[in-house]
This record gives sequence, C-alpha cells and structure tokens, in this order.
Amino acid sequence: MLSSHKEAIKLYTNKMALKNQPIGIFDSGVGGLTVANAIKQALPGESLIYFGDTAHLPYGDKSAEAIIGYSSKIADFLVGQNAKVVLIACNSASASAYEHLKEIHGDRVIVMDVIDPVVDFIGMKNYSKIGVIGTKRTIESATYAKKLNRINPDLDVVSLPTPLLVPMIEEGFIFDDISNAILRAYLTTPKLNGIEALILGCTHYPIIRNQINKIFNFEVDILDTAGIVSSILKKRLEERDLLNDTGKAKYSFYVSDYTPFFEKIARMFFDGDILLEKSDIWS
Repeated sequence: MLSSHKEAIKLYTNKMALKNQPIGIFDSGVGGLTVANAIKQALPGESLIYFGDTAHLPYGDKSAEAIIGYSSKIADFLVGQNAKVVLIACNSASASAYEHLKEIHGDRVIVMDVIDPVVDFIGMKNYSKIGVIGTKRTIESATYAKKLNRINPDLDVVSLPTPLLVPMIEEGFIFDDISNAILRAYLTTPKLNGIEALILGCTHYPIIRNQINKIFNFEVDILDTAGIVSSILKKRLEERDLLNDTGKAKYSFYVSDYTPFFEKIARMFFDGDILLEKSDIWS
C-alpha cells in the first residue's frame, strides 16, 4: 500500500514537472513573435522560450536542405532547454522541416507546425476560392495547395510568392509609403480577384495585417496562423494533461544575431523589459 502511494506521488510529481516545462518556439526572425504573443494571450500560465534565427533570415529564399539544417540545430537547442513543445513558427520551416523534426523529436516532445492547423481550420469552412501569400520556399513547396485540395478537391487555391515582405518587415518598413507600395504591387494582381479568404502564409505577415485588410477593402477574410495555432496547441496540451494553467509564466528570447528591430518588436508584444540573449548554436 505504501509502495503504491509512493508511486502515485512520483507520477504526480513527474506530471507537474512536465507541465512546468516551457513551450519552445522558433522562426527565422520576428515573425514567430506573432504566434508567441497569441500563445501568451491564450495560455497565460505557460512559459515560453523563443529562438529567432536572425543570422540566417529570411528562410524563404533558402534551400529545403539548408532550412532543415537550421531547424534541426534550433530544435536540439529548445529540447536541450527542457521544452515540452517545439513549435515551428515559420511557414518555410514548417513546409521543409516539420516531418524531419517530428521523426527526430516526436517521441519526446510535442512537435507542431503552423500549416496543418490552418489547413484543418479552412477544411471546416465553405470557401470556393482562397489565396495564399508567402515566401518563395513556402509557395514553391505548394504545401498549402496540396493539403487544402486533399481536403477539398474543388477548392480553387491561388498561391502568390511575396518575397520582399519579410526583409521589409525585418528592416522596420511597416505602416509607411514604402510598405504600402510593395503590398499594392503584390496584392492587386488579377490572380487574386474573387478570393473569399487570404492565408497569410508567413508568420511575419500578421504584423502588417491591417494594411493588407485595407487593400482588400475589408471584404476578404484575412487568415493568420497565430490565433488558430494557439487554440490547437492549447487543445493538444489539454489532451495530454500538460497544460500549465496556474504557473507563473517566464519568457526568454534568443537570437543568432542581434538586431535592434527584433528587440523593438519583442517589447511591443511582451511589455516592458525582456531577456534577450545572443546564442551561437552553430559552433
């Protein structure tokens, strides 16, 4: 009887330790902060460890092999930081590295991408034509189109690469004439005529969501991954009894190369002082 009681205490202690472990998130730069912020709002008890690979951004013009290499190193780092989740908060990395990371780490931690939750969400809607904008790597992979048409073969999916948007955002050109001109050059293409929804296929893009909305006169559903992904993550943690809903959240931010704009955006989403550390995980 005493032995079974001790085992029960041990099991409870281990479960509590797992609940207290942080959620690991990574992206090539500031874009994944939109997802991190949504998780902060939806799961206030969860601690977060964020890695921005600013030394190698943007991922969108890199080969799949390079992205897998970067993502593997970062995932190893997050798992080494005792993360219970590795969330790929980057569409290019989700398209190229998700299956690889799931195979390597999926038996120890929850591995999530930012594409599948959005595909599942759209599968519950009745859209007939939607657009997808993203980096060259995301669009060339055709991941969204393939997965969406698997669910609904009749859905018309129009994909458009918008490679200038990530460097534009990373350089701080937002809410100004430059960003408006670039957005109009991309989004007024006849290809997107008649779309009912637009997938922001890059986690950087929600930062300029209002500008995108204005170009479409608020007549198109602008879908970003952040809120959708945070709700799915909460559900997965609840299913595994790993949701930390009573904890005191801590937020840690790592970058592979320091950029003032990263710190500025991080402070915008996470009020006040933040712990930002440059970490060389490549050597």
